[in-house]
Amino acid sequence: MMRIFRLVIIVLLFSQGLYAQDLKKNGSEYTFSNTQVKITVNSATGMVNYLFSSGIRMDNTVAYLRGINSGYFSTTDFTSHTCTVSTITDSLGSGAVLSVKHTDSKHNIILTQSFTLYKQHPYVLLSLIAANRNAKDKPLETRDISALAILPANKGSLFIPGTEPRILDVPFDNDDWTPTLERSWPAANAPKNVGISYEFIAVYDQLKNAGLVIGSVKHNFWKTGLAYQTGSQLGYVDSLNVFGGVATADNPSLKSAYGGLDGTHDHADHGTMTGQSVSSPNIYLCGSADLHEAFLDYGRVNSTINGKQTWQGYAPVYWNSFGVEGVLGYEGVMMPPAVEQISDFIHSMPNFSAYSKPVLSIDSYDQGIYSTEVLKSIGEYGKKNGQQMGFYFIPFAMWSWKDDINNKKVPGSNYALKDVLLHDKSGNPIMYKDGKWGAYAMDPTHPAIRLYIIQQLKKAKTINAKFLKIDFLTAGSLETTRRYDKNIRTGMQAYDYGMKTLRHLVDSIMGKDIFITQAISPLFPHQYAHTRFVSTDVYSHLRDDQKGFPGWGSTESSLATGSHMGWVQGTLFPYTNLDVSIMKNFQKNPDLNEQEIKVRLYAMMVMGSILGDGSDFRNPIAAYRAQAFLNNKNIAAFFSQPKAFIPIKTADGETFDQQLSFYLPGDTTMLALFNFDREKEFTQVLTRQALHLNEHKKYILKDFLTDTTIGELKKDSPEFTLSAAHEDAVLIKLIPVNE
Repeated sequence: MMRIFRLVIIVLLFSQGLYAQDLKKNGSEYTFSNTQVKITVNSATGMVNYLFSSGIRMDNTVAYLRGINSGYFSTTDFTSHTCTVSTITDSLGSGAVLSVKHTDSKHNIILTQSFTLYKQHPYVLLSLIAANRNAKDKPLETRDISALAILPANKGSLFIPGTEPRILDVPFDNDDWTPTLERSWPAANAPKNVGISYEFIAVYDQLKNAGLVIGSVKHNFWKTGLAYQTGSQLGYVDSLNVFGGVATADNPSLKSAYGGLDGTHDHADHGTMTGQSVSSPNIYLCGSADLHEAFLDYGRVNSTINGKQTWQGYAPVYWNSFGVEGVLGYEGVMMPPAVEQISDFIHSMPNFSAYSKPVLSIDSYDQGIYSTEVLKSIGEYGKKNGQQMGFYFIPFAMWSWKDDINNKKVPGSNYALKDVLLHDKSGNPIMYKDGKWGAYAMDPTHPAIRLYIIQQLKKAKTINAKFLKIDFLTAGSLETTRRYDKNIRTGMQAYDYGMKTLRHLVDSIMGKDIFITQAISPLFPHQYAHTRFVSTDVYSHLRDDQKGFPGWGSTESSLATGSHMGWVQGTLFPYTNLDVSIMKNFQKNPDLNEQEIKVRLYAMMVMGSILGDGSDFRNPIAAYRAQAFLNNKNIAAFFSQPKAFIPIKTADGETFDQQLSFYLPGDTTMLALFNFDREKEFTQVLTRQALHLNEHKKYILKDFLTDTTIGELKKDSPEFTLSAAHEDAVLIKLIPVNE
């Protein structure tokens, strides 16, 4: 049958604007473009190609619906492909939308792809809607729908220019110390790299920091998977499927970041979308010569669409008890009067306390031990020292002895715990954290959870807490075979509902000046908190393979992940959180040395993290070091308004010998080098152009901590060299001099 292609053009009068859209016909191909990207629709096949000005290209892409009852439909299965262009003005700006409708007489379903280009933005937004042709037909239902798929069956491919191509593979949440992967292409004849990234992915060149960012921008229904397979040629990807409906179980037989613990931790299938029409996740697509800028735009788009929290005044600083005591607090090592001694010591550090009132954050799962009365007494003591209280709780999971749920009620309610739990495929309650003492996943849509959150927030208000740490949030996003609110059909939809409820209750019960930090949690939705842990808890030793320390939670592992995540600061959240620093030892781990402490603090700085510490200041060594580091005037001033640095050299591969570099432009430019190698020095040549320095000025180089002058960049010098010794870091200020 001869394929039909109709073209309807609504004239665009974008004579101004950097990225004016255009639609042109050339034979059987129709192009929709701006200065950054050309989108080509093939009238013979219905497939779509993308070509970015950076040289990145995607060929023979499709979109599809996999219906529960209706079956699989790809955009290439239809014979008619109708294009309509219309103008748009929304919260992101003014632009144009190309709609491609795929239909024919054989199918009762219509697939419509949308491609949105904006006048002043370099990215594309994509979506797919599948609809019944006849409104009387049985509603569609799906848990697998894609607006962008590169599939071998269509001879699809993605190409990234450069000699060192990588795929950034991101876990669903920040739990289990699971690293972000930077996957390179396998050697000839070796198996192709296959994996799933969650919510977003990057395909980029490690040397040029240039590449492609793809990610979801709405997070109120779908969990988005980005399943990929590298090609046999360097820089080619021969399969990339961006789909709504990913749900993966943990698999102990696989490595942590390779399917073991990096997925959604689900025990049931992803819920389904149903209706006369169903829609895919909305997808951001940007190919850029500056990968960092593409990520910044990704963050900005998410916040513009979904909102974000802001914070007025100086960033909080805090002390947290978790680094000192055991998980449950049963050892009682930080009970009053111990915390009062900590409070007195913090009061003795004027620079640490100079900008915002320090927070005393008691981090314990068991509010029976740290009762409201105990916390209130700590708060009253801290108030005399100009300090305020923090409060910790877990909104969507309940810790309990295994199978001891029939006799328990949800605190703050008359509901039995067993009646508010999520259930797996076999109908059994889901243990989010398995073990004799484990955490059961609770249903965020159940009224008991609202009552439980109210009870916890009333405790927090009673102690006048101004800082909330909420933890193990991923439990609320799990898929389930039963849910209280039948209108909420997926784990992500339930999680968004629960977080929205929590945020509303915080505002109404405690006030709108409460700082919220997320610990274990998915990255999205982001708009309900002020910060989120970049990685799992950090114990502050230098490397994961350090003798005598846990094989996780090191500064190196957290910064390796963090080197790809600094863009979230200022776009998704006001700040990041790289957990607390430690001045001597974390719980019962061996002692740290002062060099490790310095590296740890520098890592927190380059991530734009808030400053927290988890040390036992009753110990003379910890107290001495805290006065040297936490009370340092330069450290304190930076953390009063932390900003994430821009990566120059990011983590690559899985070695612990990472050598990383970052800079922060400004009137005084800051530059940091991290060398986690045990033997080799890290030396980097830096140019004025790379650091955006004035080409006509002389610069003095000063050590950040001491303000000691360590060198200069002469007016006529285009570059300089900086080195970091093995297992060390340097942080310098480049101060311009008027001559």
